[in-house]
Amino acid sequence: MPSIIKLGAERKKRARTEKELTAQNNRVKFGRSGAQKKLAKAKKRQAEVFLDNHKIED
Repeated sequence: MPSIIKLGAERKKRARTEKELTAQNNRVKFGRSGAQKKLAKAKKRQAEVFLDNHKIED
């Protein structure tokens, strides 16, 4: 005799799996890690400081 499964639990498990797959795809498509964001911000700030320090004023 096959085992009895709860349909509600199966639906919830399937929904969680699909949601995680969608989230994973979105992370690859749109996301950057926190470290990448910090690095970009630091590099931008460093370039601004460099340019400000090397301005030639009249």
